[in-house]
Amino acid sequence: MASVEVNQMLAAAVAACEDKKAEDIRILALDPAESGLSDYFLICTGSNDRQTVAITDEIELRLKREFGNYPNSVEGRRQGEWILMDYVDFIVHVFLPEKRAFYGLERLRKSATTLSVSDLNTEIKSAIEAKRPAVRKPATKLAAKKSAGREAVSTKALAPKTAAKKAVGKKAAAKKVSAKRTPAKKSAKAAAKRAR
Repeated sequence: MASVEVNQMLAAAVAACEDKKAEDIRILALDPAESGLSDYFLICTGSNDRQTVAITDEIELRLKREFGNYPNSVEGRRQGEWILMDYVDFIVHVFLPEKRAFYGLERLRKSATTLSVSDLNTEIKSAIEAKRPAVRKPATKLAAKKSAGREAVSTKALAPKTAAKKAVGKKAAAKKVSAKRTPAKKSAKAAAKRAR
């Protein structure tokens, strides 16, 4: 079972393929007993060698930008007939139509199950939901009223304390103002004595 992050990366790679107009996009969930190297194959087709290179460039750019993940190796980019990108947990195969028909990876991996993009997205959502902590809700309307009543009581109990804090704050401010005025009065009295 792949982790949530692997599934999110795979979904981002599929979205990149769709953005570059790749055709016949398939996700193969590999059998762990048969393939211990990777969890998924992402297979798609480009109509020409320029498009296959553009598809792999978009996948690499998106996974680098969104996840900070680079492929371990990329093979076949120069020819553009069959480009293989190894992301360890999944491997991307971008073919020209005639090469895909010739090699037939889908036929070779008979034990693999084909996943749709919607299946992958629901798997991601369910895994995220399972990790989130459960939000406690009141069992009945009565319990909701009681908790609302407790909150109202607690705010009423805090009201006198906050009013007292405000009064103390005003007294302290008044003392600061009077303290500032006293040196001016003393200096005026001293100046009057000197003038005599």
